[in-house]
Amino acid sequence: MGKKTKVALAIAAASAAAWAGSKAVSKPQRRDDKEVLQTNQPIVLAHRGGSHLAPEHTMPAFEKSFSLGVDGFEVDIRLTKDEEIIVFHDETVDRTSDGVGFVRELNLDELKQLNFGYNFQDLEGNFPYKEEKVEVVTLRELLETYPNTYINIDIKDGPDTYEGSLMPSKLWRLIEEYNAENRIVVTSFFSEQVDRFNLYAQNRVALGAGENDVRKAFTAFTSQFGHLYHPKVDVFQIPIKHGVVSLDSARFIAFLGKLNIPVHYWTINDVNTIHHLLEIGAKGIVTDRPDIAIECIQEYMEQEK
Repeated sequence: MGKKTKVALAIAAASAAAWAGSKAVSKPQRRDDKEVLQTNQPIVLAHRGGSHLAPEHTMPAFEKSFSLGVDGFEVDIRLTKDEEIIVFHDETVDRTSDGVGFVRELNLDELKQLNFGYNFQDLEGNFPYKEEKVEVVTLRELLETYPNTYINIDIKDGPDTYEGSLMPSKLWRLIEEYNAENRIVVTSFFSEQVDRFNLYAQNRVALGAGENDVRKAFTAFTSQFGHLYHPKVDVFQIPIKHGVVSLDSARFIAFLGKLNIPVHYWTINDVNTIHHLLEIGAKGIVTDRPDIAIECIQEYMEQEK
């Protein structure tokens, strides 16, 4: 036996021993149940309120999706100059309104003067809100208008910004004020923002996976050390593909399911993809077309009977 072969066998033996040892001392820990995530069937979350049916993050969108029977809303939040939390995605108001400027440089009164339906184009190619004044919505207004609805909140202000440094504590205080702990999921692409929020919430609010959380989970899933993965979040909301990595895997969904973590996919707007995801075990669809997604889930549940 050559020296290289002996070294390879030694490494293999050490790896096997490490794996066996880790299995003996580490047991997967399921996340505790969160009320907002306990459902009898896959759910529909209206992305930005249902942004293909009405202007995103506006009351017309939330009203339309709610009337269709969605399970909840998926919204983004940002902090204004006067430190109000609004439901809004972009850094600037340029794309969705008749104004210009950064959200962080505008106070709420200034934002309320803009028409956030100005650039909305409906499915027929018309601009039905161009001459109307569709106001920006605060998170407070959304919580008050829909007091029993599941709201998935994505923190957009980064942890290294002034606004981002304030957001976790401000968000927690608002959720606590409205006793909304059991109907909210808080997430962010920035895992650090989720961690910061949870310093205040102390696991009293369901947490969504940030990019680092997804990376760690998928790495654990594809390795022989999946049993070492101990999640810090309660739900994964992910795209079908991240870069070259496909995340629409029944085995990955099952891996997380054993840890009491449902998987929701975004942003899914076509029938075939929705049916595919339901078949492999997705527990939620985040969509701009809640009308389509609701029909797909109804069909899927009929087939499951």
